Amino acid sequence: DTAIAIAKELGMIESEKAALTGAELDELSDEELTVAAKDVSVYARVSPIHKLKIVEAIKKNGHIAAMTGDGVNDAPALKKADIGIAMGITGTDVAKETADMILTDDNFASIVAAVEEGRVIYSNIRKFVFFLLSCNIAEILIIFIAMLIGLPVPLEPIQLLWLNLLTDAFPALALGMEKREPDIMDVPPRKPDEPIMDHRMKWQIGIQSVFMTIAVLGSFIFELNYSGDLTRARTFAFVTLIFSELLRAYTSRSETHSVFSIGFFSNKYMVGGTFVSFILLLAVIYIPYLRTVFDTVYLNFVEWDLIVGFGVLPFIAAEVSKI
Repeated sequence: DTAIAIAKELGMIESEKAALTGAELDELSDEELTVAAKDVSVYARVSPIHKLKIVEAIKKNGHIAAMTGDGVNDAPALKKADIGIAMGITGTDVAKETADMILTDDNFASIVAAVEEGRVIYSNIRKFVFFLLSCNIAEILIIFIAMLIGLPVPLEPIQLLWLNLLTDAFPALALGMEKREPDIMDVPPRKPDEPIMDHRMKWQIGIQSVFMTIAVLGSFIFELNYSGDLTRARTFAFVTLIFSELLRAYTSRSETHSVFSIGFFSNKYMVGGTFVSFILLLAVIYIPYLRTVFDTVYLNFVEWDLIVGFGVLPFIAAEVSKI
């Protein structure tokens, strides 16, 4: 009765049907307990063997089971759970050695903080993969489609090497330092077997790759037809790709929230990384020796207007796809 009263006050249950006692558990078979565990939220007056059976029933139902404990008798259930959590202050040595995680302050709020930190890390890994794959697939499509329709190759090998080693590296690393998104703890847990590249990410990678390809080939073809200078057209393609990738890094900071809602400049590492990459791009364009090495030409202010116009297309597509 005490357990039910407390659970109702906490909002864990609404009726007594969602609670079982240890004596009632003894009357259930393992199969019956597995079925009952789907609806039961509170267990009262249970023994250590009951705790073990409850964890097994929860796991059989396809859930992730976490077990907190401090005594020697909790060790079997701590070990059986997907993650065992022991008390650091009041916990016995046996419980702490068996557990996967120890609460050094015995504060349950620390579990929530750990879950949040884990979600942030996983989310940033997804952003890192999302950014690099969309950029690299776009580079492949640019070369492939240009060859397919009989155009000269838009990018030199050394330019592609520069892109992959320097331009992409700094923004990608900055994505690993991204702060938590506002609703990261409101999102339902992902399934254990869910791949890091889910359907939504594949769809958005496709959108980004296509629009980056359109932007770069559009810039390349426009300048090739306008001036007839292949080196100048390749410079346009090179600069457009870098500019679009740097903007792409900002849209990668969230898969669902607009970059403007989370703050365009709120990640200081991203600001620094894209700034360094952009300075390196300017060096390739405006330092005569590097122009010779990378087969680029000098660009004036008016030409930058055209490049920015093409380069912003993938950014717009990314923000619209989030909506």
